[in-house]
Amino acid sequence: MRELVYDRAAAVAYARKWALARNPMFYDFQPVGGDCTNFASQCIYAGAGVMNFTPVMGWFYRTSSDRTASWSGVEYLHHFLVNNAAEGPYAREVPQGDALPGDIVQLGMWDGDFYHSPVITAVSPVILVAAHSSDALDRPLSTYSFDVARFLHIEGVRGL
Repeated sequence: MRELVYDRAAAVAYARKWALARNPMFYDFQPVGGDCTNFASQCIYAGAGVMNFTPVMGWFYRTSSDRTASWSGVEYLHHFLVNNAAEGPYAREVPQGDALPGDIVQLGMWDGDFYHSPVITAVSPVILVAAHSSDALDRPLSTYSFDVARFLHIEGVRGL
């Protein structure tokens, strides 16, 4: 397996293009619970260019009914990214100060229930994000209401 570079600029460009619209290549999950993690996965894919087609535990999207839970579920995406040792993107949790554009921030409650996955579009002087569900482009992270945040730094991508 070869190591590939995660193209942060491509991930952010995708986020900026589609934050306030929907790419017709992907189902809009908003009517069935929210579209934030689907959008985050699309952005990651724009920067990674590689999916992991492992049934159930991988990270891929073919159609709305042929995808993994990690493509569109907050906790499942976190689990995939921080545990992935195979093909596709991988990440680690980092302090806020180590987050970069193209990374993901997941917002949650004190009880550990994470519910939102915005994409970081800028980090200076404040963190700005793009998101679906409550569509946003370059929204200051500080304007969200949340108890805890975890920052998922995409470290790289593995390809065959």
